[in-house]
Amino acid sequence: MLSWSAPAALAVAGVLAFAAVSKLRDLARFSDAVAGYRILARGLVPVAARTVVGAELLGAVLLAVPPTRVWGSALAMVLFSAFLIGMGSVLRRGMRVSCGCLQTSERVGAGSLTRTGLLLALALFAGFGAGLSFEPVQLLGAALLAGVVFGVAALVSRLDAQPAAPVVGRQFEIGTDVSDFAGGGDRVLFAYISPLCGACRAMLPEFRAVVGRVPVVLVSSGEFGEVRGYLDGQGSDLPLVTGPEVFEANGVPGPPYAVLTDSSGSILAHRGVDRPEKLAALLGDVGL
Repeated sequence: MLSWSAPAALAVAGVLAFAAVSKLRDLARFSDAVAGYRILARGLVPVAARTVVGAELLGAVLLAVPPTRVWGSALAMVLFSAFLIGMGSVLRRGMRVSCGCLQTSERVGAGSLTRTGLLLALALFAGFGAGLSFEPVQLLGAALLAGVVFGVAALVSRLDAQPAAPVVGRQFEIGTDVSDFAGGGDRVLFAYISPLCGACRAMLPEFRAVVGRVPVVLVSSGEFGEVRGYLDGQGSDLPLVTGPEVFEANGVPGPPYAVLTDSSGSILAHRGVDRPEKLAALLGDVGL
């Protein structure tokens, strides 16, 4: 039992260190992810984001040093337990938000819950390795344990995944006549956004820049007044459509995402557009 506790400690330390560094590279994006859980008041989000990153770094250091592994184990268990509570709250409310776990586009779901639960178990196990000195072979054990955790989580995520993507040729469902937005043209670009999405905020000027080539309509699942106020604050005057089912109705996995239709509402092309070059590629696919 004790022979695997040291590799468990190193595995959790590595995950915490990687998570913390990835969040530090774009702390604003992580703060947006924390805000997306809608658990904390907006004013507390920056403090919470920095606290999580600091705790992850401290936990990684404590777990890497044998005499302090008990403390590192306890801190890691607190972190993973808090993450599980937050994810569970999101799922109970039927929300689809970014996990914020490793600064990827992954959304909260069965995969992220499984991974966090397994890491919690490893963190508990790691506390038994306080008296074990470091040996190089422990690194191999740590890599194996981390691989198992992420492999199982990926498998669960794949099994749980619901096919979600707009279908070319299918009618775009937006709750209103698409031709109202065409302005006499034959194409309309619907750009899915969220006020809590950092990449969406960065893409707003890019959406505005292509209006001369194709009419652009922003789409969000938020409350209209709230989203409109956010857009006004960002200096965006693009038309806006909101509704609780705008993502599910068209199979859109998450923002920022763009769907290009003809004036009758038939879907011509679609893709995630978290970078300007992806938006350019989408328009290029249809000769715009």
